[in-house]
Amino acid sequence: MAVDALSEVLRTVRLTGAAYFNAEASAPWVAEPPTRESVLATILPGARHLISYHVVTEGRCFAGLIGAEPMLVEAGEVIVFIKGAPHVLSSSPGMRADPVSPNAFAIAAAGPLPFSLRYGGEGPTSARLACGFLACDAHPFNPLLDMLPAVIKAGAPYGDESSWLDPFIRVAIDESSSRRAGGESVLAKLSELMLIEVVRRHLETLPPGQAGWLAGLRDPFVGKTLALMHGDPARNWTIEELAREVGLSRSVLAERFAVLVGLPPMQYLAKWRMQIASGLLSGSDTNMAAVAAEIGYGSEAAFSRAFKKMVGIPPSAWRRRPGLPEPAP
Repeated sequence: MAVDALSEVLRTVRLTGAAYFNAEASAPWVAEPPTRESVLATILPGARHLISYHVVTEGRCFAGLIGAEPMLVEAGEVIVFIKGAPHVLSSSPGMRADPVSPNAFAIAAAGPLPFSLRYGGEGPTSARLACGFLACDAHPFNPLLDMLPAVIKAGAPYGDESSWLDPFIRVAIDESSSRRAGGESVLAKLSELMLIEVVRRHLETLPPGQAGWLAGLRDPFVGKTLALMHGDPARNWTIEELAREVGLSRSVLAERFAVLVGLPPMQYLAKWRMQIASGLLSGSDTNMAAVAAEIGYGSEAAFSRAFKKMVGIPPSAWRRRPGLPEPAP
């Protein structure tokens, strides 16, 4: 059975920490979320990656990275900051504010989720947003997050029948207002589904000739090669065997893969194996020999050497890192 490489990579992102909030604003208004470091320290200490999103449920706003041209985001659209970089939301372009303080955010996030924020004056509401921070431990290798742009806007303004985001917005609003048991879990899964759909829509809009891991997925030969390696990462693949499976010569596949993905096939496979191993070490009490066997290493010693060379620390030290979820009982 063919393996969906995109799903495999998304699975390793491991969105293990999150905070959700609703924002209501009256023009003129401006807001700068807390820094990436302070958010991560609050919702998942030890994580290295933060994804921020803001869904406009009513009205409109301008949003963008600090120092970059802001985008107009209307009701029915979402803007996602893939790398958690500093950004600003406002009623008009060019406005700035002090970021939300780490203490204020920590206090709000410690209570029931989602919490609510109010921006601007006492006038009529000009915008409502459903927002979230998703923390994940994508290190040591996640080709998807590495290749995505810093900012993605998706969805369609209300009234457009093609707006796939509408069902997500309706459920998010319902869960936020009802505060039923399990609501935080629903919002977490909803955020993951929305992120996956944003990525898929972005993939569909890539121009022909675009390089990168996502472009490699669309290529019939490179995409099949990725599927083979993701489907059986422990197999002792060779470039000759992969080329034979996809119907290309060894040299053509090697060049095509490197141009699109940015790495030779065997180097990509080695990095992907370490990504799988890091997940096993972080989220389970699987012994080292079993982890090694899971990704195709014949001995624990060989695996440990390869892991340290590629990741920078031994697998035992990786497992002891602070802030990681406890292994499942």
